[in-house]
Amino acid sequence: MPKGIYNIPAPVNEPVLNYAPGSAERATLKAAIEEARGKKVDVPMYIGGEEVKTGDLKPLTPPHDHQHILGHFHEGDRSHVEQAIKSALGAKEEWANMAWEHRASIFLKAADLIAGPYRAKLNAATMLGQSKNAFQAEIDAACEIIDFLRFNVSYMKEIYGQQPNSAPGIWNRVEQRPLEGFVFALTPFNFTAIAGNLPASAALMGNTVVWKPAYTQIYSANVLMEVFKEAGVPDGVINLIYVDGPTVGDVIFNHPDFAGLHFTGSTAVFQSIWKTIGENIHKYKSYPRIVGETGGKDFVLAHPSSNAKAVATGLVRGAFEYQGQKCSAASRAYIPANLWPEVKEHMLNDLKNIRMGGVEDFSNFVNAVIDEKAFNKITSYIDEAKKSENVEVIAGGDYDKSVGYFIQPTILEAKDPMFTTMCEEIFGPVLTVYVYQPERFEETLDLVDQTSPYALTGAIFSQDRYAIELATKRLVNAAGNFYINDKPTGAVVGQQPFGGSRASGTNDKAGSMINLLRWVSPRTIKETLVPPTDYRYPFLSEE
Repeated sequence: MPKGIYNIPAPVNEPVLNYAPGSAERATLKAAIEEARGKKVDVPMYIGGEEVKTGDLKPLTPPHDHQHILGHFHEGDRSHVEQAIKSALGAKEEWANMAWEHRASIFLKAADLIAGPYRAKLNAATMLGQSKNAFQAEIDAACEIIDFLRFNVSYMKEIYGQQPNSAPGIWNRVEQRPLEGFVFALTPFNFTAIAGNLPASAALMGNTVVWKPAYTQIYSANVLMEVFKEAGVPDGVINLIYVDGPTVGDVIFNHPDFAGLHFTGSTAVFQSIWKTIGENIHKYKSYPRIVGETGGKDFVLAHPSSNAKAVATGLVRGAFEYQGQKCSAASRAYIPANLWPEVKEHMLNDLKNIRMGGVEDFSNFVNAVIDEKAFNKITSYIDEAKKSENVEVIAGGDYDKSVGYFIQPTILEAKDPMFTTMCEEIFGPVLTVYVYQPERFEETLDLVDQTSPYALTGAIFSQDRYAIELATKRLVNAAGNFYINDKPTGAVVGQQPFGGSRASGTNDKAGSMINLLRWVSPRTIKETLVPPTDYRYPFLSEE
């Protein structure tokens, strides 16, 4: 069989299409949305080579139009989790032994399929199923997942190429084995790209995967699975199941072949899972890899020297794009009193022009939050703020779930920097501002660092380089992704590896080589070319 040291296509970030009026991509996407709304899909689970239909149907509805049925998915039970694990373990040996360049080819093909024939379909599914506008869908369901797939192949080759030195007469080498067992990918609703990357990154490195998506993301997860199958991912390598969380956990976290968890979701769920894994640690063949990106209470800190318009734009975009349902969304802001009147004026002017409604109308900047549970949680924070004497509602505060789960972009000004909405993750279009006195900038740095248990993203706005340097040093542990004069959202694969620490996760940096290293277990091989035949060392010789 011919062998070679292969170069791969150099990864380049996928260009973001603009969907401007009259553009070809706008017409194609609108047609895809119309087609998707005009039919009802029947979404099976994918276990091994089988499309599993249980008959226990659950509806798929757009959050912005919750009476419309896009289709149904087939919910599974404990037996399907067991079947998926068996399928993953059955596919493991052949997949792990496949030459790396063939695994690379499969996922490079998946990237090209999304960039080409599946782009509009996957974007439309994300828009309808997760209520994202055209731009938010494009940067997620098209560009980011394409970037993950292409850059991960490059990182894989880089990992395989990292080899040790060898002394004379010895050849040392390291092989990167997939983990012993199966990987469980537990994925969120808010990013189609994350939902695709969590199983795909582990699979790329030779692992087989059981994938459970959030129920509110199944509509686009089904399209991702179509792409993976067309790209040539073998049966059993990625098994997609729809089973409730406690049932899945009870099976997976008690299985001796559980080898790793790739997770994005809430901090509380992740901590609960970690506790369960710890309690069951004696049951596993090896210590499982635990990789998680969890919550955030992301900050924007403005220095008195900041450009007020830049701060306002960063806050409006950072807090209200995708209804604040990004782990990185700006949720708390610290604005100096000398800038606050101007920053507030700019934000209020922007909010006057922002339209809210369904994704089908491309002029809507804000759409619906994901479901009724999220709607009720977010609005409870707004209601609490309205009752408090320590808070003023600066903008928004209204909401309506009669047609879709719509919440106006809401800005609160808190007199107390430790008010609830300054501290707790809300995951919705609610921004709380604390106004500080300009001379207390350094004290405010301590507030930013100590107010929240999270440490995912944060931003400093300043035109004073000394202030930027000070903030960068003092907030060194406050954010895994730190932005200077920019909003704290929008990390790009290959440019800003993403992840945080503290209560925000294990900081294994999706979109970098760091993440892929978690899905392999290295073996060092030392070969002595001409082995010694005499046990005696020179020091034993007599004078």
